[in-house]
Amino acid sequence: MFRGTSNHTIDYKGRIIIPSRFREQISASGGAVMVSKLDKGLVAYTSDEWNKIETKIMYMAEKSESMRRFRRVFIGGAFECVCDKQFRILIPPTLREYAGLIREIILIGVLTHFEIRSFENWDNENKVMEQEMAEEEVRNEIAKLGL
Repeated sequence: MFRGTSNHTIDYKGRIIIPSRFREQISASGGAVMVSKLDKGLVAYTSDEWNKIETKIMYMAEKSESMRRFRRVFIGGAFECVCDKQFRILIPPTLREYAGLIREIILIGVLTHFEIRSFENWDNENKVMEQEMAEEEVRNEIAKLGL
């Protein structure tokens, strides 16, 4: 499982270093991740998890026009990123541009996958969550988790 947050930089070629705590999961799945765009950031899945996502999307796209459009964007915009010897992956230019990845980035483990976001985007996401947590409805949903 992917957990935790790491500050990183993306180099001028578009490479990022995978945190050591994520490497075992990636190695166990063949040493590559599938990366696509979502919510102004990037999502990265091991091959095993990516196959599960594709199966779900394929099933749901049979029943919904909006899921067919989502499939085109999400699956059509995906790239397999293979880890090199230093456990770096190369993020394609189109994905870097979409997510606004220039220099300072954040990798966020979210259990089945990890996200890659610009520092600015991540900071904004945290501010929005703080505002939402002030709302009673959101606090009640979080309380259902026992937190």
